[in-house]
Amino acid sequence: MPVLVYKALWYGIGPFETLNVKTFHIDLENPSYKLLREAAGLTLAGAVMVYPTDTIYGLGCDIYSRDAIHRIYTIKKRDPNKPFSFICENISQISEFAFVSNWAYKLIRRCLPGPYTFILDARKTSIPKKMLGKRNTVGVRIPDNRVCSRLIQMIGHPIISTSVNLAGGEPLTDPAALSNDFSGKIDIIISIGPMVSDPSTVIDVTGAEPVVIRPGKGPVPW
Repeated sequence: MPVLVYKALWYGIGPFETLNVKTFHIDLENPSYKLLREAAGLTLAGAVMVYPTDTIYGLGCDIYSRDAIHRIYTIKKRDPNKPFSFICENISQISEFAFVSNWAYKLIRRCLPGPYTFILDARKTSIPKKMLGKRNTVGVRIPDNRVCSRLIQMIGHPIISTSVNLAGGEPLTDPAALSNDFSGKIDIIISIGPMVSDPSTVIDVTGAEPVVIRPGKGPVPW
């Protein structure tokens, strides 16, 4: 039995079939273990979800669920050649998917958890090739958000991270205001209420020195 399906069954959930959207209202300061465990099980079984980060709400899925990743590209009407970043539990997990130089490690350790996305050279792994940039790079995050962090821990590996919007549109700040463009296309909503924020600051650390690709919520750390 594939590991992903086995783990989903361990959570008491079979391989995912699209149902009506299931909304989990979570207290950011005291997240419900029971609700997050159910959300993690659905994600492992192939669900597409809206979830909170330390910047804006994210649209994501299990990084190994190729069908769910394809659905997100379709939902967002996104260029299939434009990869998604993903969220890791910790820096150790980042190093499983990317090469981290000594100086980049020091910078990443100073900034994460926090509102940053780091571009790194990718290692050869089993993640879908759609996750790799043209230069064989990956974008990784560790948000400073208790709900998101515990969800990743329960899933056991990274999840896709992209804003909840159509390509080029305004990102979602309140799940209660989810547009009709997403109606019937999202399986799970994990809501902590309205969030107003800038997106993450994107920093490329693949060269000899860091380069800011996109300014965002995180101040430039040098």
